[in-house]
Amino acid sequence: MSAFQLFCAVTVQLLWGFQFVVIKVGVTEFPPLFFLALRFLGVALLLVPLVKRPAPAQVGPVMAISVFLGGLNFGLFYVGLQLGSGSMSAVAYQLATPFTILLAWPLLAERPSLASAGGVVLAFAGVIVLAAAPNLAVSVLPLMLVVGAAFAFAVSNVLTKRYGPFEPLMLMGWTSLLTVPQVLAMSFVLERGQMASLSLADHRGWFALAYTVFIGGIVGFGLWFWLIARSSMNRVAPFGLLLPVFAVMSSAFFLGEPVTIRLAAGGLLAIAGVAITQFKPAPRSA
Repeated sequence: MSAFQLFCAVTVQLLWGFQFVVIKVGVTEFPPLFFLALRFLGVALLLVPLVKRPAPAQVGPVMAISVFLGGLNFGLFYVGLQLGSGSMSAVAYQLATPFTILLAWPLLAERPSLASAGGVVLAFAGVIVLAAAPNLAVSVLPLMLVVGAAFAFAVSNVLTKRYGPFEPLMLMGWTSLLTVPQVLAMSFVLERGQMASLSLADHRGWFALAYTVFIGGIVGFGLWFWLIARSSMNRVAPFGLLLPVFAVMSSAFFLGEPVTIRLAAGGLLAIAGVAITQFKPAPRSA
């Protein structure tokens, strides 16, 4: 990777790490699922007029990806982040990497190495440490929601790999458009006060929405897809380990969330497990 690509890879994680704080602010101004629907609507309105429609053979996969990447991944994550802390959510969401490795075995015929299997076990141990809080009944629900979001994101990764390649902006625009009715339906069933929030939200809520649309969404995913197109996933994916570092730092600095020993221990275990899954066995000599 060039120096500019390295800079972009770190920048994406910084933007996404700070987005944990932004979303936490946004879901205090808007119902979380309604906030998510506004986010996807904004991305769709900006991108769909500028990109091609999916090819007929891509329509089914794009719809499936929208369910797992949009409705389930972001839906579970936004609700979990509203109920829990940004630091815990950032660490638990790193399970998306080992989940992807596990799913790639049966669905993509990519068998995980012994190091990958060990990393998965260690990452799960980190999440268990996160769940072992004195106020267990309060902490488990948001934790499990974020873990479910990580699993849904892993499914979307495998679907994207299996049925791709896709043009990045086309995929982003059309999955966003298809996600809007899914999330709106969930919002109107599970939430109240959607219309009132549009008039009552202050500048912080609208700034949070703009950030998730332009910076975290279009800029962040645009740079990420650009990197994936130019480098192998083995080079790009490990940069995701920087995300919880930036998220924890941002949550502590902007939200005043304490960095407890339990959070640090669970986070280090989870991140170490994810790092181990990135190791590749050395090729055997002839």
